[in-house]
Amino acid sequence: MEALSRLVEGYHDLMDNKSDQRVKDWFLMSSPFPTLAICLTYVFTVKVLGPKFMENRKPFELKNILIYYNLFQVIFSIWLFYESLKSGWFTTYSFRCQPVDYSRSPEAMRTVNGCWWYYFSKFTEFFDTIFFVMRKKFDHVSKLHVIHHGIMPMSVWFGVKFTPGGHSTFFGMLNTFVHIVMYSYYLLAALGPKVQKYLWWKKYLTALQMVQFVLVFLHAFQLLFIDCDYPRAFVWWIGMHAVLFYYLFSDFYKQAYLKKAKREKAKVKVEAEALKSDTKDRMLPLLNGFSNGSALGDVRQRMAGAVASQ
Repeated sequence: MEALSRLVEGYHDLMDNKSDQRVKDWFLMSSPFPTLAICLTYVFTVKVLGPKFMENRKPFELKNILIYYNLFQVIFSIWLFYESLKSGWFTTYSFRCQPVDYSRSPEAMRTVNGCWWYYFSKFTEFFDTIFFVMRKKFDHVSKLHVIHHGIMPMSVWFGVKFTPGGHSTFFGMLNTFVHIVMYSYYLLAALGPKVQKYLWWKKYLTALQMVQFVLVFLHAFQLLFIDCDYPRAFVWWIGMHAVLFYYLFSDFYKQAYLKKAKREKAKVKVEAEALKSDTKDRMLPLLNGFSNGSALGDVRQRMAGAVASQ
C-alpha cells in the first residue's frame, strides 16, 4: 500500500507541479485519462462496434460529407501550419536547438495555443476511419491506420502538457504541411471519377509521410549529441515516434505499391506465357500437316484444279 501511495503522490506531483502551468486548466489538459478513454473508444468503434453495426447494412453514400470534411481539414491544416511558422519556425526558432519558452509572452502563448489546437486536430482525423467503416471499406482500416490515429492524440497530449513549444513542435509544423497535401488529395478524390483519373500521384503521399518521419528523426536525435536546454525524455519521445511511424508507413508502402507492382508484373508474364502456349497449340495441327505431306498435297490438288478449269 505504501508503494501504491507513493506512486499516486508521484503522479499528482508530475501532473500538478512539473507540467506546464499555463495549460493546467485548459480543456482536457488536467489529466491524460479522458484522452486515453477517447482513443480506446475510437479503436473499439472502428475495429468492433462499427463493423458489427454495418454488417447487414448497405454502405453509406457520403460524397458531399467527404467533400466538406476534407475541405475543412485542408483549411484547418493550413491555419495550423501558418501558426507554427508565425509563432517561431519562420521567425526566431533555431533548427539546431530550440528550448521551450515557458513565459506568458504573446509569442509564447501563441505557440501554446497552436499546440493545443493541433492536439484537437488529431481527434478530427478519427473521421477518416469512421467514414471508411460507414462505406464498408474495411480493407482501408489497416493496422497502420488504426495505430497511427489511435495513439497520436495521447502522444500530442503529453507534448502540450509538458513541452508546448520549442524543439519538438518541428514535428507538428511538418505534419500539418503534409496534411495540407494529403487532405487536398482526398478532397479531389471525393469529387468523383472525372477528377480521380488525374490522381496518379497517390503513392507519393506515403513517400512524403516517410520523408517527414526521417526529418523528424534526424531533427530530434541531433540533440543527443549537442548541449541543448530541452528535456531529453521528449527527445526520445518524439524520436521514437518517428521510428515507429517510419516502420509502419514503409511496411504499408511495400505491401500496397512495391509488392502489388511485382504481382501485376508476374500476372502479365503468366498471361503472356498462356497466350504464347495457346498460339502454339493452334499452329500445331497445321505444322503437323505440312510435316506429313497432307497439307502440301491439299495445296497441290487445289492448284491442279485451278489449272484444269482454265
